[in-house]
Amino acid sequence: MVKIRLMRTGAKKQPYYRIVVAPSENPRDAKNLEKIGTVNPRQNPPQYDVQVEQAIAWLNRGAQPTDVVRNIFKKTGVYRQWLAQKAEKAAAEAAPSSNA
Repeated sequence: MVKIRLMRTGAKKQPYYRIVVAPSENPRDAKNLEKIGTVNPRQNPPQYDVQVEQAIAWLNRGAQPTDVVRNIFKKTGVYRQWLAQKAEKAAAEAAPSSNA
């Protein structure tokens, strides 16, 4: 299973996180498949930088975000865009079958 999760970087007591896509069996800071964003919790408010297209592409492929990443996606609007695309696709697939 592939997860979208945080990878900690930064010095001691100065956390900085990357949002990465990695197999769920890998440890937190092990090799990952792709980096799709960053989180800087030291700023007020925290700074989120997410590559929306890549995040949505991984969600479409079945990658499961952790709870923290899901909340970040909700704050940045990625989750809403993904659900809208999913609903659009479902409506497009249902429309031709109702006309036939």
